[in-house]
Amino acid sequence: MSAVNVCVIGAGSSGIAAAKALHARGLEFDCFEASDRVGGNWVYKNRNGMSSAYRSLHINTSRDRMAYSDFPMPESYPDFPHHAEIAAYFDAYVDHFGFRGRIAFETLVEHAALGDDGRWRVRLAGGEEHAYDFLVVANGHHWDPQMPDPPFPGSRAFAGTQLHAHHYVGDDPAFFAGKRVVVLGMGNSAMDIAVEACATAEATYLAARRGAWVIPKYVFGRPLDQIGTKAGIPFKVKQKVSTAILRASVGDMERYGLPKPDHGLLEAHPTISADILARLTHGDITPKPNIARLTERTVVFEDGSEVEADVVVYCTGYRVSFPFLDPELVSAPGNDLPLFRRVFHPDVPPLAFIALLQPLGATMPLAEAQSEWVCDLLQGRYALPSREAMLRDIERERARMFTRYVASKRHTMQVDFDDYLADLQRERKAGARRVRRLIPRPPRPADTIPRRRTAAR
Repeated sequence: MSAVNVCVIGAGSSGIAAAKALHARGLEFDCFEASDRVGGNWVYKNRNGMSSAYRSLHINTSRDRMAYSDFPMPESYPDFPHHAEIAAYFDAYVDHFGFRGRIAFETLVEHAALGDDGRWRVRLAGGEEHAYDFLVVANGHHWDPQMPDPPFPGSRAFAGTQLHAHHYVGDDPAFFAGKRVVVLGMGNSAMDIAVEACATAEATYLAARRGAWVIPKYVFGRPLDQIGTKAGIPFKVKQKVSTAILRASVGDMERYGLPKPDHGLLEAHPTISADILARLTHGDITPKPNIARLTERTVVFEDGSEVEADVVVYCTGYRVSFPFLDPELVSAPGNDLPLFRRVFHPDVPPLAFIALLQPLGATMPLAEAQSEWVCDLLQGRYALPSREAMLRDIERERARMFTRYVASKRHTMQVDFDDYLADLQRERKAGARRVRRLIPRPPRPADTIPRRRTAAR
């Protein structure tokens, strides 16, 4: 399959991992990026409007756990770098491996259709069309904001400002100044924005749709995500140890006025914040239950309490969407797209998704490993299992995931960072063995020598 040519959609942190692997393997490919630079979601005020980065954003997974395996982040970087440092790191990655010239910038893929001949017809926004043997989708899943659905009663009557966290950029010091702010959500963005708002706002309220475990970035003087990273640790053991560490370091969530989580630690994506608990204990942020309705000037919560509000920020997640693919071919209703090991679609063979997962950790090393796996397939070093075997594997994975995690749109593609990498390595080896079984074994010299038949006695 050395003549195969590939289309990569997106040059964010996952798309450049795919492009680098293809480039290093000598495979033919084009990478199309809608913006004017690499980095995707980590480019503050990205020209394509798809970045969710705000001015004060820092990473929540530590530097060493986020870096690609063959390109460490500079030692001068702090443990939790600023988004500008992360964007610079991605630029350096592309230049170090020498494939910037393979990326077509400011080039939007408008449509990709699979022809009857099994090849992809890719149409660019300018009308130009290309044909490819294989399509790699790396368009990310944190760019298409999901507002509350259905909207809260009274939303249209509210006279203040309502926005999704995606549209908060944090470049205007007066945005929250002197205002009464309600932030809805218990994820990382909600915590960051609430902390930022309380510095200048007259009042800041953090409304929770459900309880969450808030974990610190450091314990025992080390980044928390660098502790207990060995693959294969049973989940119950990992959960018990993690819960003990959290309770020893921060205690129960109810002590801070937050609702008690309705699930165990690691049974939902945890929220990482070094600041929110301190702001709650100092009274700078007031915790509230979920929003019930809005009036012209106020927000009413489910416990019946009511506050005046000028700004409501919805930190309500994102839709998984592929605007360039026909929905009848591939779509993710409810953010749910079953895939073999989160990469291959069992019914659309010449297609792979990179980093379409939500790890307890960073996506970049996983995107790197997935990209090498895809290249193995393209070069004939790996063979996928049968469609039936893939479907069985997908069902096993989904059964485990839905048993463990809270049922929500946020938990349709969860993986454990270290276990996923180990499982992927095992599958690559299994696929290599399938290749050897599929290739006819050449006859051994001894097999070509006629043997004298022994007469029957």
